[in-house]
Amino acid sequence: MTDEPLRIGVLGAARIAELSIVGPARLTGHRLVAVAARDRSRAETFAAEHDVERVLDSYADVIADPEVEVVYNPLANGLHGPWNLAALAADKHVLTEKPSASSTEEAIEVRDAVAKAGTAFMEGFHYLFHPVTRRLHELLDSGELGELRHVETTMVMPAPEDTDVRWSLPLAGGALMDLGCYSLHAQRVLAPWAGGAPRLVAARGGERPGAPGVDEWLDADLEFPGGATGTARCHMAHHEWQFSYRIVGSLGEATAVNFVQPHLDDRVLVRTATGERTEILGRRSSYTYQLEAFAAHLRRGTPLRLDADDAVATMRLIDGCYQGAGFSPRPRTVLPTSA
Repeated sequence: MTDEPLRIGVLGAARIAELSIVGPARLTGHRLVAVAARDRSRAETFAAEHDVERVLDSYADVIADPEVEVVYNPLANGLHGPWNLAALAADKHVLTEKPSASSTEEAIEVRDAVAKAGTAFMEGFHYLFHPVTRRLHELLDSGELGELRHVETTMVMPAPEDTDVRWSLPLAGGALMDLGCYSLHAQRVLAPWAGGAPRLVAARGGERPGAPGVDEWLDADLEFPGGATGTARCHMAHHEWQFSYRIVGSLGEATAVNFVQPHLDDRVLVRTATGERTEILGRRSSYTYQLEAFAAHLRRGTPLRLDADDAVATMRLIDGCYQGAGFSPRPRTVLPTSA
């Protein structure tokens, strides 16, 4: 085993990649070997700004590059599944933005491809690796909050432009896919303290004006085997930003003020019978913790907290929410044969 730097290939020149892979790779000493984008000039600009070693002509070229061992996929939601499958078929390790696919059916195909390839696969729920989220779980573990009674996860933000791909049904857009997947996943990972994974009780949603079939907002009510309840909320045309995670127990409660962006606000607010306090957990990027965890798995065999089975379970809950709220699951994208 070695701590040799990871050799990462990036699909696309999306802005999110600057926060999610460029900064973390620079801080942790990993190599950005190659990048490609639909517009080569964008890839060239991205490479020049972020010290990527070379620009290739297509996503397929990045995947085929023999020096690339890890493929990072930050493309539009509808392109996660097909390009994850392509990377796995080339026996590459994959770190993908969430969700890993457009539907449960496609997520299962990705999981099967992971098993066949024998490579590492992780869906980018980066929040899970940050001390903010770990602290919420520690408070449950310690018993300070008592037995879990209720969970509220809220992901709301002002609307992106109408032309944004997040409003595109063919590209698997919608508030639940972009934001609500965090709300649902953060509830799912509480299974160890709740007697098991939550089940969907009810879902409600509203369609984006001018975007038929695309959810502008969606709320889900959940129930855990141990009796705790959950409310998962997402809204992609709200008047403010709020990414909060509130856990209520029989003896107290704790709230992460911004669990998805702890680099902006790392507070955990704790309230029990003994009083109230604010814990400060550090503003180091959750993406940096995530890349460290992925590298530790590849180089030292450290177990991953996220895998393809977890991705399927999350996607199944997403599809259930869509159906419960009167929407159809997202369509899958089929790549052209020349891709």
